[in-house]
Amino acid sequence: MFKVITVCMWLFAFNNLVSSEFIYEGLSDSVQPDWWQTEIIYQIYVRSFKDSDGDGVGDLNGITEKVPYFKSINVGAVWLSPIFLSPQNDFGYDISDYKEIDPIYGTMEDFERMRDEFHKHGIKILLDFVPNHTSDEHEWFQKSIKKIEPFTDYYVWKDPIFDQNGTKTPPSNWLGVFNSGSAWEWNDEREQYYLHQFQVKQPDLNYRSPSVREEIKNTLLYWLGRGVDGFRFDAVNYLFEREDLADEPKSNKIGYLDTDYDSLSHTSTLDQPETYSIVRSWRQMLDSYRTRENKTKFMMVECYSPFDKTMLYYGNQSAPGAHFPFNFLFINTFDQQSDAAQVHNMIKSWINGMPTGMWPNWVLGNHDNSRVATRSNPMLVDGLHMIQHLLPGTSVTYYGDELGLIDTNVRWDQTVDPAGLNVGPYRFLKFSRDPVRTPFPWDSSYNAGFSNSSNLWLPLNSDYWKKNIVEESKYKSNLRSYRQLARLRRSLTFLKGDLHLYTLSKWVFGFSRSFYDHPTYFIVVNLGSEIEVVDLLKFRATLPLTLKIKVSSINSGYVTGNLVNAENVLLRPKAALVLTTSRINEDTLANS
Repeated sequence: MFKVITVCMWLFAFNNLVSSEFIYEGLSDSVQPDWWQTEIIYQIYVRSFKDSDGDGVGDLNGITEKVPYFKSINVGAVWLSPIFLSPQNDFGYDISDYKEIDPIYGTMEDFERMRDEFHKHGIKILLDFVPNHTSDEHEWFQKSIKKIEPFTDYYVWKDPIFDQNGTKTPPSNWLGVFNSGSAWEWNDEREQYYLHQFQVKQPDLNYRSPSVREEIKNTLLYWLGRGVDGFRFDAVNYLFEREDLADEPKSNKIGYLDTDYDSLSHTSTLDQPETYSIVRSWRQMLDSYRTRENKTKFMMVECYSPFDKTMLYYGNQSAPGAHFPFNFLFINTFDQQSDAAQVHNMIKSWINGMPTGMWPNWVLGNHDNSRVATRSNPMLVDGLHMIQHLLPGTSVTYYGDELGLIDTNVRWDQTVDPAGLNVGPYRFLKFSRDPVRTPFPWDSSYNAGFSNSSNLWLPLNSDYWKKNIVEESKYKSNLRSYRQLARLRRSLTFLKGDLHLYTLSKWVFGFSRSFYDHPTYFIVVNLGSEIEVVDLLKFRATLPLTLKIKVSSINSGYVTGNLVNAENVLLRPKAALVLTTSRINEDTLANS
């Protein structure tokens, strides 16, 4: 769902930064991590992945064709953007029937065939579930308008306020996320306002209604019965609002109109206490669901919330919430100005901020934000993937980031995202999410092998002829680096090892992972624009003088197997290396 920017001032509170710091004690040798802790989760934006029927839109059969690709990059679970029946006003995030597949993506039989193919290859399937709102075309909403029981209170309906002239006005000053003005819409038939925190066509469900909570629970059970392995819960921090409908104060942010969502501070509509109870109840239901395989049913939640409120979505050991809320630090706070100390603190803050016994996760991109290669630097993509994949925790990849894709140039006349359309041609580039949702480049053939249609739902990136799966498989590339890292993260050192963080210079960040008598790894990333030479023995004196390169970034000048002097490691601008104490191929895979 749409990104709400939160300024994380807490991130810069570490005044007495040390250059070397032990911050994480790994798992004991006897502990076996669960599947969701060891696997890469890969986000598929279904409309843009692979079109099998020539209509210019990706579909389920197209995904099924490409299951071997996920195996080739060691993906353990895929998360599908919403595939439920929908008017597609917000491309599936406006659901008109939670238990039907939208025909644009295929049929239930297509879904089951895709599910079976993934499972045959040992890959889990996660569905993107939208609990906060439905489409206004949903049967529930149409019956709620007419006050047909039990649907009367399925949505948030409120009476108007009348001003001194007798003119009806919305019940509060709340604004819609998509910058279209009031979050309240008048309905002539029911003669009340309904709340829509997103689009007018996306009315908010009323979670104070026991019937709504039961409907959602039954829907989740329906898909569990269909063999899905878990869910990504969209925009959970919007589920409840203050009952007294208190107006929200001005945010005083610069650059926003009075009708823009970010012109207010959302004290009445986000992260209300009741929301955490709902999340815990969903986790309890998933934990109690058992199949013959007795595998964990997984949940991750999306919330662009302040740090302290985000951590509450974990719950605690006696009352767990989500397996994890998405960690958006690398999306919200990392940019081309970020130095080694900031990266050090971002990682430290998440790991130290988690409730006891919880598990971290690392996210570089998603369907609501500019691609990581565009936000940072294309030459830094390998280094950021080294950080993401080799830190302790679950790694979540957005489709195409493994290729180092950049944002696509989408013109106003090509724009389809309501977030862009709502603000008009002069501001659409600031809000549109279309540039990160364009078709996946499989090869250099017609339409990059995505579709044989002459009319794609969004345009291809113009560099598809060189940034595609086939071409990047031929040479040292972001894809090849990604594959190396995806294999390496399965070694016991990364599954269970300790973590030390290092600020090696203002612009060089490093971390090491070690586990008993298994090889130690030292990862170094030059975030800066100058050549750097670092002496690793100054920071970890127990390292041997000679280290072997296990993975090198495309711009590093090194190749796998090169030996380097630990006292004199040269790093080009934006270059990154994975170094190891292993002198032979002794990386022990967890599944071997």
